[in-house]
Amino acid sequence: MSFFRRNRANLERLGIDPDRLPPGQYHTERFPVLQAGSVPDVDMTTWDFVIDGLVERRVAWKWSDIEQMPSSEVAADIHCVTKWSKFDTRWKGVPVSYLWDQITPKPEATHVMINAYHGFTANLPIEDFLRPGNLFAHTYEDDALTLEHGFPLRLVVPHLYFWKSVKWVRGFTLMDADAPGFWERNGYHMYGDPFSEQRYWGDS
Repeated sequence: MSFFRRNRANLERLGIDPDRLPPGQYHTERFPVLQAGSVPDVDMTTWDFVIDGLVERRVAWKWSDIEQMPSSEVAADIHCVTKWSKFDTRWKGVPVSYLWDQITPKPEATHVMINAYHGFTANLPIEDFLRPGNLFAHTYEDDALTLEHGFPLRLVVPHLYFWKSVKWVRGFTLMDADAPGFWERNGYHMYGDPFSEQRYWGDS
């Protein structure tokens, strides 16, 4: 029996529905730390969160502004393109929908580009970005995010592969068409549905 089949069988023995696990994934209790390059040096005295592009007015918030915003909590399964999945992760942060309500998007806006330190970016259709439960998280499992996991803010979009849940977020840009982000330019799928195994260029 292959590693992946044994992993799924173990979920059944634990009373966990194996259908929660997308094809080609294995379940783990660990939370691996993965990124391209080094962890950024985050200076909170100069940190800001900028919303620009196809909006009526560019917005820039400091960390003190983010701290005053309402927070919500979500529990979600997460699925990394490198084939690990972790169930029931708990996050707390500012709902994406709340930030969206603070801006006036132009009617031609259809997509967003998430912007982060080191030039990391990720593209999302607006309907996926605004999906209920999506957060700009500052807390994981009751503790402030560590730098390795995205401090001070990490986007959490759990219905897509986890590279879309960008670490070290600095804001987002509204666009009138789809465009590849950092990983999408380097071979990853433009959308990234884990249950359709949309990992790389050419995956349906």
